[in-house]
Amino acid sequence: MNPRTTRLLLVLSAFVAGLLLCFSVVLLVTDRGGAPIIAASSQVGGPFRLTDQNGKAITDADLKGHPFLVFFGFTHCPDVCPTSLFEISEIFDKLGSDADKVNALFITVDPERDTPAALKDYLSSFNPRVIGVGGDADALASVAKAYRVYYKKVPLKDGDYTMDHTAIVYLMDKNGRFVAPFSLKRRPEEAAADLRRYF
Repeated sequence: MNPRTTRLLLVLSAFVAGLLLCFSVVLLVTDRGGAPIIAASSQVGGPFRLTDQNGKAITDADLKGHPFLVFFGFTHCPDVCPTSLFEISEIFDKLGSDADKVNALFITVDPERDTPAALKDYLSSFNPRVIGVGGDADALASVAKAYRVYYKKVPLKDGDYTMDHTAIVYLMDKNGRFVAPFSLKRRPEEAAADLRRYF
């Protein structure tokens, strides 16, 4: 076998291995129908005690009885966070009077800047059902670990910084158990109808 053929086979093998790895990760979170695999669902989420945008303590127990969405981000986020919060707000609008049967948590990954006052000001542009949640660095690290969220402070050239973070919306059921990643990439009416299944 000539060297060129060998290199081609190696590249092709690496590509196929990468595809299989990617496919396996997707299967760990959802099956082909979008329903969660039980083993994966038991490993996402858990108890927490943080502070909301009004400076009041909030725990996972406060959310029991209603399904809820969880999204990790930060107020200085330039694109993904405001877009996702806008899409969640649209879903709440489509729920109409049923909006009080579901909650949404926006958990900051930037405790240095995202005080309760900063969260409250930021979220005033979105549906009031979205609750801003923060805490000290250790508490947030614990919650992020429970939800398997990655985040990292990234310095910028001007001395400022941004945050790199996981941008998944988690759907939790009324008992606080993980259901599946919640897709915002569909019509708000469809997403609202999906949420109603968990009331």
